Amino acid sequence: MSLLELIERADERALAASAVACLDRCLPLLAGPEGAEPLRPLWASCEDGREWAIRLTAVRTAMDHESVTDGPAARVRAMLGAAPSDFAPAPLREWAGACSLVALEIHGRFDAPDGDAPHDADLLKAARGGAAAELGPLVAGELERQVRILEILAETAGTAGSGAGVRKALDLSTEGRRVLRAVMSRRARIRG
Repeated sequence: MSLLELIERADERALAASAVACLDRCLPLLAGPEGAEPLRPLWASCEDGREWAIRLTAVRTAMDHESVTDGPAARVRAMLGAAPSDFAPAPLREWAGACSLVALEIHGRFDAPDGDAPHDADLLKAARGGAAAELGPLVAGELERQVRILEILAETAGTAGSGAGVRKALDLSTEGRRVLRAVMSRRARIRG
């Protein structure tokens, strides 16, 4: 099943976790300390939406100290700002789709030698099941993580293991964050 189909069929829990995971993997752009997990409170609300709006406000406040003015980091900040306060399917689906596209675009920037992101049309084609590998290994890896997270969450929906599904999604996201941080570090060494 394609990424877009998975997003369309996902419930609130999967949509919230998928969107938070996309932002979580892009956190290295905000230059916080390695190992920092500012989105952890939102992860805790993904399971059942309990205190979602309160935790969302707290995360936004905590991340206000990050000085971001433009570029990909600003897109990540904007996606956090666009998060719906309502833990409901329609607004979460729209947000999850937007976060997915931003994460793919950011990973595409690091695939391209000159830092140009792939066109949205190419990213949407990949999200519909097209050839993501043509866009580069980081985009392909990010797309695979997004699909796997939604599959895990769909498999564990409404079961006693639903909390374990969110934890697995967090683990996959943490792995993706390490990949992006390593790529950014390698680029910095090459430029320096």
